Amino acid sequence: MSRDESRGVWILAIGQTAGFATLLYMFGAIILALEGGSGWSRAELALGPTLALLMQAGLAPFSGRLVDRGHGGALLGGAALLGAVCLALLSQVSHLALWYALWIVMGAAQAGGFYETCFSFLLRRLGPGARGAIIRVTLVAGFASTFAFPLGAWAGDALGWRGAILVFAGVQALITLPANILGVRFLRRGERRGPDMAAVRPGGVRTALRRPEFWALAAFFGLMMGNHMMLTTFALPVMTERGASHAVAVFVASSVGPMQVAGRLVLTLPGLRVRTGTLARAVALGMSVSSLALLVATGDLWLFAIYAVGQGAAIGVQSILRPLITAEALGEENFGAISGALAMAPIGAGALAPFLGALLMGAGGVTLLLSVTLSFALTGFAIGLWLRARGI
Repeated sequence: MSRDESRGVWILAIGQTAGFATLLYMFGAIILALEGGSGWSRAELALGPTLALLMQAGLAPFSGRLVDRGHGGALLGGAALLGAVCLALLSQVSHLALWYALWIVMGAAQAGGFYETCFSFLLRRLGPGARGAIIRVTLVAGFASTFAFPLGAWAGDALGWRGAILVFAGVQALITLPANILGVRFLRRGERRGPDMAAVRPGGVRTALRRPEFWALAAFFGLMMGNHMMLTTFALPVMTERGASHAVAVFVASSVGPMQVAGRLVLTLPGLRVRTGTLARAVALGMSVSSLALLVATGDLWLFAIYAVGQGAAIGVQSILRPLITAEALGEENFGAISGALAMAPIGAGALAPFLGALLMGAGGVTLLLSVTLSFALTGFAIGLWLRARGI
């Protein structure tokens, strides 16, 4: 990897960090201010990010195909600009219908600017060298929640929910947008070493859909993301209900990010050779332990710490695992389109998670929510055992 390409990777990592903080974690970071100041219920509010993620899921295959055709850089820049505009407008809404409409448009920004587009772009530019670049990006982007939750807590208290969203809009416009543009520019100074556009074979996605490994991976990552988004979105109300003070809850929620980085750093240890299937089973176990810790917690700080470590490390490894195990199980040809099709499951599950989580909390409280997240993780572990029987 050349010096310019290396710089481009690190700059894109900054863009991904700010992008995830503003477009994904912002809602969970300011949820208490939203509930206190908007006049809308938790379920009504949560339907907004749910619609955004559903839009992201629906557009994921199309964004993957655009990357395969050489438009990944334009997607990353355009998505960042669209996200900034949507956030600025979102801070001014006074009607629930407009709240939903803007979240739907923001889903297009997520589809064009998040990991799937970024990783496919890196694979196309760097070829075999993309694995190291993907790890670098995720190491930095793991701090997105660490950045978002303290910023959201401060801005929500000091400026109210409208001012808080404007702050996140500024982050998107002043950090994500220029970082994506500059990162792409630096990477394009190097020679492209990924597959040629001429090598993109029609019908590759249909072939992948006929393989049971595709559906097993879709179910696995869907369950993991559903677990993660429920816990991330409602981390503050869950922990306060379980006996944590507001300050402790914000601290623990912010700690999930560094634990993501810690989990990813383990994968970079010299001489470490772990099969992707083994990593998948470890991810499911980590998420199981984190849900169980919250389920039995009654104000115990050490149980909140177990949640932060288990959840953070698991989701951190999972973000690296998905492109790696997809390429291993389904091949690198048509990777952008196949990865986009596979991403519909975790993105769709993540989309439903905020709204479903709000309904679960309304029906059975925090205990029901945590019981469901635990069942998701345990089912994912069972799928991991099936993958081992298939040699993965």
